[in-house]
Amino acid sequence: MDVDQPSRVGPLLREWRRRRRLSQLELALLADTSARHLSCVETGRARPSRTMVLRLAAALDVPLRERNTLLMAADYAPAYRESSLDDEDMASVRAALDMMLTSHEPYPAVVVDRVWNVLTGNRAMSVLMDGIPPHLLTPRPNVYRLTLHPDGLAPRLANLGQVRPLFLERLRRQADATGDTELRALYEEVRDYPAPVDEVIPDADPSAARPSPIQVPLRVRTPMGKLSMFGTMVTFGAPADVTLSELAIELFYPLDEFTAKALRALGSALSP
Repeated sequence: MDVDQPSRVGPLLREWRRRRRLSQLELALLADTSARHLSCVETGRARPSRTMVLRLAAALDVPLRERNTLLMAADYAPAYRESSLDDEDMASVRAALDMMLTSHEPYPAVVVDRVWNVLTGNRAMSVLMDGIPPHLLTPRPNVYRLTLHPDGLAPRLANLGQVRPLFLERLRRQADATGDTELRALYEEVRDYPAPVDEVIPDADPSAARPSPIQVPLRVRTPMGKLSMFGTMVTFGAPADVTLSELAIELFYPLDEFTAKALRALGSALSP
């Protein structure tokens, strides 16, 4: 035990524990340690080992980026590298992403990073991206800005009044769960975009009243007609790289046969 200089990791661990709404005893049991030792770590009276920091981070489900932050706060080297997707040893990841995007056509698919910046997408994404002004595409398009900004997809969403609160709630929960300051800033930005009138006026779309397994689909007005889609998220299992742990692939699927036919027709038009 080194009491000459309080460890900086203690307050960070305490904040993560409070974010996860765990008592010291509950976290100690999850991390196979004692509540007394955990208390000493949080107050800076004990310096945790590297193994203990990683064990507590795992028990708290701390993202890999923040696990490195905890290790450095405890004066240890980071455990997880942060690569660029352009690195040579990420070639297999790039190939997997390309395969998923291409094989999902004629349905839209997009790859995003931890703050929902669009890294790449397939050709079918044109059904959602057409007409997006340049200022929402630079320096990098962001899913939340593209969807909720009044100059973006928002005016074309037939059920924006349903989509907006769902998106905002999802982003707020993610910001709360991760403590990510960029996510928090993004949430505060898009939250302040003008609210649509149909947040208070019920959607008069007859199709919205049909039974659906998806609570809030994406209903988009296009030249082909109104398309209804839902999305699923895919992530990489057991990542050991910060960049890889923060990648997500959103795959969109048609919710009705009209949408499926329209997307297949679009796919045929896009084919070389």
